[in-house]
Amino acid sequence: MGLGIRGAIVLALGLGKWSDAHACKSTTAETDVFSWENIQPSEDLVWIKCYGDKHCARLEVPLDYSNPNSGSAAIAMVRLHSGISHEDPQYHGPILINPGGPGGSGVDFALSWGSKIHTVVGPEFDIIGFDPRGIARSTPRASFFSSRAERAIFNSGGGLSPNASADTLSRIWAQGTLLGELASANDDGNLKFINTDNTARDMLRIVQKHGSDKLLYWGFSYGSVLGATFAAMFPDNVGRLIIDGVVDSEDYYATKWSNSLKDTDKVLSLFAAGCVKAGQTGCPFYASSAEQILANIDSLALALRSKPIPVRASLSHGLIDFSLFRATVFKALYSPYAQFRPLAQALAELTNGNASAFWELSALSRGDTPFQCGCNPSEYLFESLAESRWAVLCNDGARIPSDYDAWETYYLALSKTSSFADQWTIARMGCLAWPEFPKTNFRGPFVANTSFPLLLIGNTADPVTPLWSARKMSQGFGGSVVLTQNSAGHCSLSGPSICTQKAVRAYFVDGELPKGGTICPVDSQPFDKPALGGDDANQAVFRVVEDQLLYNNARELAMSFQTLLTYNSNHDCVNAENVPSTVTLDITASINSLFFLLPPPS
Repeated sequence: MGLGIRGAIVLALGLGKWSDAHACKSTTAETDVFSWENIQPSEDLVWIKCYGDKHCARLEVPLDYSNPNSGSAAIAMVRLHSGISHEDPQYHGPILINPGGPGGSGVDFALSWGSKIHTVVGPEFDIIGFDPRGIARSTPRASFFSSRAERAIFNSGGGLSPNASADTLSRIWAQGTLLGELASANDDGNLKFINTDNTARDMLRIVQKHGSDKLLYWGFSYGSVLGATFAAMFPDNVGRLIIDGVVDSEDYYATKWSNSLKDTDKVLSLFAAGCVKAGQTGCPFYASSAEQILANIDSLALALRSKPIPVRASLSHGLIDFSLFRATVFKALYSPYAQFRPLAQALAELTNGNASAFWELSALSRGDTPFQCGCNPSEYLFESLAESRWAVLCNDGARIPSDYDAWETYYLALSKTSSFADQWTIARMGCLAWPEFPKTNFRGPFVANTSFPLLLIGNTADPVTPLWSARKMSQGFGGSVVLTQNSAGHCSLSGPSICTQKAVRAYFVDGELPKGGTICPVDSQPFDKPALGGDDANQAVFRVVEDQLLYNNARELAMSFQTLLTYNSNHDCVNAENVPSTVTLDITASINSLFFLLPPPS
């Protein structure tokens, strides 16, 4: 289950140690900054100019679709306009995108990557990113705390792997129990309506407000659950629907989350094999065999379990311990093209006693988010993204046993699937003592003959959404096709493949499905020099101009995993003509969710 991109679950696992990074970094006035709160929610789509040349809206939808007059929710969305007029016969309508999570902001996703997605699908479409109900700018939001200070104090503890010491598994269980109790105590009556079922209905409402009854959609990781749910609930309303980095939705709704790690260790093995192939000059963590590299990683982890390394940096300080080490390695598996070379460098330096590179690489796992004083107060809403995540996950899924013995049994069973079970077990912790809401939401079956066949995309080595899941889910949707991308990493955009991008474009523009069994190669490898950046003779060069443009776009998308994960602590609040502050301001709270059903624990 692609649950997340993070080395820590923001809320429950305590993202980081308090440090200099939490000092106030900006006093910039926000008087001229675009504010979502100034947009009045409307039952019709009313677009206003925002973020330069983009348009924003807040659509009012029923809070409870079974009782439409009982209240409303407001769905925030941003639109990147098509490259052609809406009056042009070639205009095909809006494509809705979802980055995963749950808890991922589709608005931030569109603002950050929308132009690159436009390059993939073509100018015939608008791109619309929306924040699902309960998340980020959409209201009402989930919140388990009465103040920002209370949340910060809660988050300052934890960050442990279940196998870090003799008592950490029980400590995480206790913290998860507390989390559920806080959710119940702070529920304002809206919490139970934050789920995937209602978000699917919201998507249909968005489509209808555009004057259509057919959804065009591209969803990643958890976004595949949302897409599959829509297709199963509204099979006659599918125009084009791609789910990429496919989650086993049956497993997700059963709250088992037991099929996600089938290929995780395979990705780490590919890191080791790639390092050996790159040689001493191409991989700083080189050893004579992949087995030796894996053993060296294990040795580092064990050494840190008994003796953590203290680190002081310019904007943060703390410890590199077993838990942080494991989370950082796990996180790197999501984005090999951006992370394998930096990981190799960091591991090599750590072996030689220099912890600086690893500390920098682990920033996402630590949750190093500077505390901002001068930014728009509305941007603080991103601090509750983890609560929104739990709301969706726990409202969606079947109830799980709350006792410790069952918790331990689950962890031990998952450990038989992957050595990274310690990084996945906590995905269920927030649901241990979840409020006992009626389970009336849609949870399957995922069987339907849709009005247009689905396209499912899976990588041959995805750390949290194995190709197996795409093949399984395809069996329930008549006429659907699985496109395989021969690469490591989470979701197709984690690796540069012209073949995949052309298949996506052909599907959206022409309604053309790839032949069953199609395997798309990637056009460069993680340890190629340079690591997807800069100009070099080793970079792929194509004779066809369009292919070169697509490759460059694919390379930039893959590299975005690094640029989005590399947090610039020196940022200030920015104005509406630049990249919105929420894209950079809380990158570890919002972008962390991109392409992940849940963040990996730290």
